[in-house]
Amino acid sequence: MADPYSKLVTSSYGRQLAKRLGLPTPTPLRRYRPGDPVVSGPVLTGEAEGSRLGEAVSETLEAVHAEVHRTRDEDAEYAALVFDATGIGDSLALGELHEFFSDTIRRVGRCARLIVLGTPPEEIDDPAERTAQRALEGFVRTAGKELKRGSTAQLVQVSRGGERAVDSTLRFLLSPKSAFVSGQVIRVGAAEAPTADGSLPLRDKVALVTGASRGIGAAIAETLARDGAHVVCLDVPSQGQDLAEVANRIGGSTLQLDITAESAPQQLIEHIEQRHEGLDIVVHNAGITRDKTIGRMSRDQWDAVLRVNLAAQERINTALLAESSPLRRGGRLVGVASISGIAGNVGQANYATSKAGVIGHVQALAPRAAERGVTINAVAPGFIETAMTAAVPLFVREAGRRMNSLSQGGLPIDVAETIAFYADPGSAGVNGNVVRVCGQSLLGA
Repeated sequence: MADPYSKLVTSSYGRQLAKRLGLPTPTPLRRYRPGDPVVSGPVLTGEAEGSRLGEAVSETLEAVHAEVHRTRDEDAEYAALVFDATGIGDSLALGELHEFFSDTIRRVGRCARLIVLGTPPEEIDDPAERTAQRALEGFVRTAGKELKRGSTAQLVQVSRGGERAVDSTLRFLLSPKSAFVSGQVIRVGAAEAPTADGSLPLRDKVALVTGASRGIGAAIAETLARDGAHVVCLDVPSQGQDLAEVANRIGGSTLQLDITAESAPQQLIEHIEQRHEGLDIVVHNAGITRDKTIGRMSRDQWDAVLRVNLAAQERINTALLAESSPLRRGGRLVGVASISGIAGNVGQANYATSKAGVIGHVQALAPRAAERGVTINAVAPGFIETAMTAAVPLFVREAGRRMNSLSQGGLPIDVAETIAFYADPGSAGVNGNVVRVCGQSLLGA
């Protein structure tokens, strides 16, 4: 979508004007194209004494053919900084963060990556260690706001026993696929994760994407198909023509269905059982808005949004997690929430309630999903350039674009890439997560 401001301030005259007026100058983000390496340029690694993820980090970097530096090179411009902080056991040891990053953070290139690895604090009994591991989050969120030129920062909390399940998360965060993800905490639990197939990780998988006829839904379908999945594109019958165009473009198939219908979960299951041998990935992208302030919102407007955005998702997931459902072991359930569900938004009480409910649903269902050998996660998009946001009034639209650490709006592909990361068989340890795809929005948590 057009972003006239970004075009202006990246022009020769615009750069001078922006510098003079102190205006943000967005850096064009480097996004993934098939055939691109995971990381382009040297990666500097470090670890606190007693840390436990060094071997796992080394194996991933070796597998992606990264140029690894274990000591500082004064002449290098780093593509990534990776620090294993799992050995930090008290507040004084947090100084090791400063020692590693204070100089090197100024030596990163455009669209670089900063990754800190820690342990989930709630899994730690020792109060001093638990305190120190929780402190890592404040450091990473600040680093994400201080980095410039399209660079990002993330914290990965890895459970003990999850050392061999961190590969897909590291690959995603190091790569251009995570271009619009910053300031996030991703948790990796103990799990057996297969070795990644870098080119077609979803080969022989069957994926279902709701709301797939346009916008973010179409981008999700295209991305999962790119990664090897057969995608069943679902939308309401009135979107049938657009839906067929998406499915034909990606070599997928269609299912025209109103997901709010009482019989929708059973119809969905019957369709999968009749047309496919099973189901591996379900992305609940379908959503609607009926915006009004609380005092002016009718009950019908409230109910319509809650039925599509939340209740339908709950009913379908309940059916899919039943023992007799076609969802295979190793399946992936993904919900599309929103930053509105975290920070709220004027005129969207129904929408924000539904999207906060998606987050609650993911967190509540994660233990049950794990019992079935399935994961459930969510993405929470911020300002994404779509036809819907293009219709937002100019000044509101510009505020949405600029109020994040990357000073720009995201693209539908940014949401789709995060969902593809969740769908990867190697992400078996990623369960119950909510990742904001918002460029580290200045609003919300």
